[in-house]
Amino acid sequence: MSAANADSAATLPDPAAAPGGPAAPAGLSVVLPAYRDGHRIRATAAALREHLDSRLGTGPAAWEVVVADDGSDDGTAAAVLAEAAADPRIRLVRLDAPRGRGAALRAGVAASTGRRILLADAGLAVPPEELDRLEPLLAPPADLPADRNPHAPAPEAAEAAEAPRLPVAVLGRTGSRLVRALGIPGVPGFRADTCGFALLDGDRARAAFAASALDGPAVDAEVTRLLRRESGPGAVAEVPVRRSAAPTGPPGRRPAGGRRRALADLWRLNAGGLAVAGVFLALSFYLFHGLWADLDGRYLRDALQDQNQWEWFTGVVTDNVTHLRNPLFTTAQGMPDGVNLMANATMLGLNVPFIPITLLFGETVTFALVLTLGMAASAWTWYWLIRRRFVRGRWAAAAGGALAAFAPPMVSHANGHPNFVVLFMLPLIVDRALRLCEGRRVVRDGVLLGLFAAYQIFIGEEPLLIAALGMLLFCLAYLAVDRRRALAAARPLARGLAIALAVCLPLVAVPLYWQFLGPQSYHSVLHGDNAGNSPRALIEYAARSLFGDAETAARLSMNTTEQNAFYGWPLLAFGTAVCVWLWRRPGIRALALTGAAALLLSLGPRVRLPLTDIVLPGPWAALAHAPLFESVIEGRVAMVCAPILGILLALALDGAARARARELRTLGLLAAAAAVIPVLPLPLAVRDRAPVPAFVTSGAWKDYVREGEALVPVPLPDPGQADALHWQVEADFGFRLAGGYFNGPWGEDRIGIYGAPPRHLSNLLRDVRYGAPAPEATPEWREQARRDLAHWKAGAVVLPSQDRADELRGLLTGLLGAEPERVRDVWVWRVGPR
Repeated sequence: MSAANADSAATLPDPAAAPGGPAAPAGLSVVLPAYRDGHRIRATAAALREHLDSRLGTGPAAWEVVVADDGSDDGTAAAVLAEAAADPRIRLVRLDAPRGRGAALRAGVAASTGRRILLADAGLAVPPEELDRLEPLLAPPADLPADRNPHAPAPEAAEAAEAPRLPVAVLGRTGSRLVRALGIPGVPGFRADTCGFALLDGDRARAAFAASALDGPAVDAEVTRLLRRESGPGAVAEVPVRRSAAPTGPPGRRPAGGRRRALADLWRLNAGGLAVAGVFLALSFYLFHGLWADLDGRYLRDALQDQNQWEWFTGVVTDNVTHLRNPLFTTAQGMPDGVNLMANATMLGLNVPFIPITLLFGETVTFALVLTLGMAASAWTWYWLIRRRFVRGRWAAAAGGALAAFAPPMVSHANGHPNFVVLFMLPLIVDRALRLCEGRRVVRDGVLLGLFAAYQIFIGEEPLLIAALGMLLFCLAYLAVDRRRALAAARPLARGLAIALAVCLPLVAVPLYWQFLGPQSYHSVLHGDNAGNSPRALIEYAARSLFGDAETAARLSMNTTEQNAFYGWPLLAFGTAVCVWLWRRPGIRALALTGAAALLLSLGPRVRLPLTDIVLPGPWAALAHAPLFESVIEGRVAMVCAPILGILLALALDGAARARARELRTLGLLAAAAAVIPVLPLPLAVRDRAPVPAFVTSGAWKDYVREGEALVPVPLPDPGQADALHWQVEADFGFRLAGGYFNGPWGEDRIGIYGAPPRHLSNLLRDVRYGAPAPEATPEWREQARRDLAHWKAGAVVLPSQDRADELRGLLTGLLGAEPERVRDVWVWRVGPR
């Protein structure tokens, strides 16, 4: 909840004492940056004096106007001095040479004395009357007596108070939020959307401007970011303001080169975040560089058949959309019943936007791009969330984001589960939920949360469900550690969630109806009895971790793509130590309880104690048969701990960097290194990809498989061997397949299984392929083969080169009563109608 901001709030350096000026601080300082404004500055000063006298009074400390002259070469300074001679509340601060609007504002704010500071422009493009819109939203000054400050915390609660409930800066909004967020300044060629009219807390503004570095107009965005980082996400508010119908005059013309300087400022403002993004992209490319080295000939070694499956999903979505067919269903495999694509990890939210890439470069390029860019984007959004809400240090947050996105479970799933590693929406969803807890803009945040959740459903539903479970655990944990704040946040959160649900449901109602009630829908998936994590798996290392051992990891996991914990004991011990260090903070206690609960749930419904035959009931038993959770692989719940450990790592590094004692800094960095180095990811292993038969690539299949018929590979594709899906991709989905690798229903109860429902002939061919003796081709077996081929609407049976090909050829010749044809590099039996 929002307490996380207060837990991690850092302070900017105290501003230096303001030079000169009246001894007593003013109630309000109006700071006007000026350049070649001699033609309008006196009219502006007169308009401000009239308004401020009527509104704040005529006392010497009621208000002041500080004109910051950016080295103008006209009569600006003389005009201000003339006004100051008549009214000492008007003061001049002058730079020796033009340095830019940012430098002028920094000098003017430093010279100000007001409890509050109003930033305006020298021509009053926004009339001073708009101050009335900003002032009610600003938090009272810190030095205001408690009896006059209704928002001041009670004395007994002052030490534990959260970030200010009201903003410390209120910006007048006149244009694009995105443009302002990037810091694009108002110079020729750009829209003037920066905060040229803003009301700020005086002390915080002076500290923020003192910490700023930009001299150009992008200083507005820089200071806004500093204020948010200093006082939390709610520190800056925006309200719409109107522009003046009659400003006091046009702005003075600045020297040439303003656009180049603006671009340079824009780069400096965003360079840090871009550098972090570059590091994440490099790390992601390092992980997948073996695949990128030869996209046509390499295959992720530990992907099992998941790379074939996901590339097939990419191809079938592209084929359906480009041919204006239903994107939620296909009969391309699983003949004759087909596949409910919404009930599989089709990732429509990415595969549809990537259709142009797929059409131009192929499914494997899309697969590699989605993994590489997706993991980097996930790391960046976790970094953004951690820096926004937990730490000030950029690289501390970057380390936390990297751990959240490249933790051992994520690297394991990167072998072939893009839906479990492309998680860039989850930090945005978490952030919106936290904003709802703050209760400031519930409607807007609820609408955005609903849109984010709807999009995530089309990327990956199970990760969203597990993330929702993690957030629920956090809410319950926070309720246990700080009941007052949790209950205060509950009402806006509940209202916002209701709004989010109202937005999300209409967008996903039809796809979800199709998923749960449409053709080939199912209500659960059989995962076996070992889907939970072994307790040892929590403290061991994954196969692709630096200190990992592939044999140990294989014994403790379902397969190479499901190593769902494997954080290693040093990292878990480090996280525990950080929690103990920061235990006084409610947010940290809640995170610790959430992580512990997620690890316990991931052990499954039954927990076998290592080195014993003792089996205990696990907490997952309470959820194992609940709707939606019945299809979850419970070991994956441990992935909730990846961002938690990332947050703790960032807090530890940030605290170590700010420690005064060199010994403490060194100790903190060494402890973090000892925890993280063992789980550093190794590049994913690759192997040569099985070649596609020339029978397929040459188009020879077209003479054997007619429209509406299925090609029957030997053995039929299934979760253990699905190369035929790649054949179909290479043939541009020109033929349909019997069998397949997907989730679909089985039996009258429609239990979810992996692959098509098995039939006698498919089981027989698989058994013989993997070593079983071929039975005699009895009349009963021949009749069964005929019925199975008719069920699949088979046009041709195709036997490629493989182990035990002679045994399979003899078996099929006996069952089908005909010798095959040798076509290119395969044996073919024509079984469809002539």
